[in-house]
Amino acid sequence: MKRVLPKPFTFEGDEGKAILLLHGFTGNTADVRMLARFLNERGYTCHAPQYKGHGVPPEELVHTGPEQWWQDVMDGYNHLKNLGYDQIAVGGLSLGGVFSLKLGYTVPVKGIVPMCAPMYIKSEQVMYEGVLEYARNYKKFEGKSPEVIEEEMKEFAKTPMNTLKALQELIADVRNNVDMIYSPTFVAQARHDHMINTDSANIIYEEVETIQKELKWYEESGHVITLDKERDLLHEDVYQFLETLNW
Repeated sequence: MKRVLPKPFTFEGDEGKAILLLHGFTGNTADVRMLARFLNERGYTCHAPQYKGHGVPPEELVHTGPEQWWQDVMDGYNHLKNLGYDQIAVGGLSLGGVFSLKLGYTVPVKGIVPMCAPMYIKSEQVMYEGVLEYARNYKKFEGKSPEVIEEEMKEFAKTPMNTLKALQELIADVRNNVDMIYSPTFVAQARHDHMINTDSANIIYEEVETIQKELKWYEESGHVITLDKERDLLHEDVYQFLETLNW
């Protein structure tokens, strides 16, 4: 069976309205693909970049960092600009939500949808365990035997994870600038999110300066809210929020 790796995608709509969708740390564009399909069917153009070192062997992930990923985000924004879209909304899951907030005070955006976006990390250890889980799952995806995976994981665990420190610095920097956001904002947060401190959602909601803002809790969902059991409700809520914007 051929294993298909996720890639960046663009679904062109017919409404002249565009949204940039951003995946999470150790995630890939599959995180936001169903949401993109839903919005595209309703006329929106959706583009999702994939950050360097993501959707590829984990050994490549640890040699990239937030500066490169931010460049990928900006390239995605400019991709939509180059397609002729002057009015762009942005939504993102987890780290993608952090980047969506950063876009909100860096470039003009119509609206912002941070989903399960951290304003502080529980600990570097939690992040590190997430990277190890990603590495193990990727190796399974490649079809490697349990024995080979164990050997490779021992080697991988010796790799320095400088990325995690840089990631914490990025999140702290964005948190310090959230009060510079004036675009309409819809904050989506899963109640059963064990990856981040869920109080992050309250911080974002309270500190963004826009008058048009909403915070919604999804009581049955975990961290990857875009793929969890309330995803259909989330899709509809995001769509309804986008429809309120002054395009």
